[in-house]
Amino acid sequence: MMRLSRIIQKKIPITLAAYALLFALCPSAQAQRRMSVPKIGVLSSAGSSATPGSQIEVFRQGLRQLGYIEGNNILVEYRYAEGEQGRMPSLVTELVQLKVDVLVVTALTAIRAAKYATKTIPIVMVILSDPVATGIVESMARPGGNITGFSRLTRELSGKRLDLFKEAVPQLSRAVVLWDGDSPGSAAAFKDYEAAGQSLRIPIQSLKMTGPNPDFEVPLRLADKPSSIGLLSINNALLRRHSREIADLGIKSRLPSMHEESNYTAAGGLMSYSANETEAYTRAANYVDKILKGARPGDLPVQQPTKFELVINLKTAKQIGLTIPPNVLARADRVIR
Repeated sequence: MMRLSRIIQKKIPITLAAYALLFALCPSAQAQRRMSVPKIGVLSSAGSSATPGSQIEVFRQGLRQLGYIEGNNILVEYRYAEGEQGRMPSLVTELVQLKVDVLVVTALTAIRAAKYATKTIPIVMVILSDPVATGIVESMARPGGNITGFSRLTRELSGKRLDLFKEAVPQLSRAVVLWDGDSPGSAAAFKDYEAAGQSLRIPIQSLKMTGPNPDFEVPLRLADKPSSIGLLSINNALLRRHSREIADLGIKSRLPSMHEESNYTAAGGLMSYSANETEAYTRAANYVDKILKGARPGDLPVQQPTKFELVINLKTAKQIGLTIPPNVLARADRVIR
């Protein structure tokens, strides 16, 4: 009995010491959870922390639908270029230095900067143009490397957009195209509209804006015959930030307008024709989920839209004294009254 007591007395301190060592070596459950939470970097080309914009909200909703809760089982680092092309490369670098698990970018300038900045961090893009033609990926089906995402085919819709504009405004004799002169993507888009204008026999006039605070009053000075001139805006980070100002100027000068995103129409523009925004950013969230679960971005095909929207603002049509032909109105996917 005395011998058994001595054995127990000897083993208890050893056992307690072992548990103490094990406790010290193992991080707490809370610390383990923090270490395993994936980190996503999101660069918005147009929004701000105060007003992220509809694209960010759709992306967040997409993550929530997949079971991700920010600050709980996922961390998201947001950066906002606020419409300034020159800020995008430094913001991309900042996110790369944070060693995010996935990088989400939405402008051609930012995508190129991300491709240059990292060959290892997976990149999910939402691009307006053809990513193969712009040299971002090798192919749509198998992009290769560390980049995949969604192409909204905005540039490929230029001719269709101008054709719809002509149908809605039969008296249209000239289209004034508003675009960001500091954006290479917008410069290429303007050439697309010039080609479409030649095909449809609609002269295209350039309104090139430059700098962070462009003079959008220019359309007013050019609107000498508002009944026959139409305003067409090339969507990018700069113009998106001024969508309401552009819409207000169009109404003030009684210019019918066609846009490349529905948020311009919601702000008061006359018409827009584009791929569905909700589909694009929901799919971007789905790709983030797939990559976090082990998929390689180079094996995920670059997706294209399946839904397109013609949006018409009848309230604006009334304000500028325009009657939309019934056959065009009947084809609208959404009408703002």
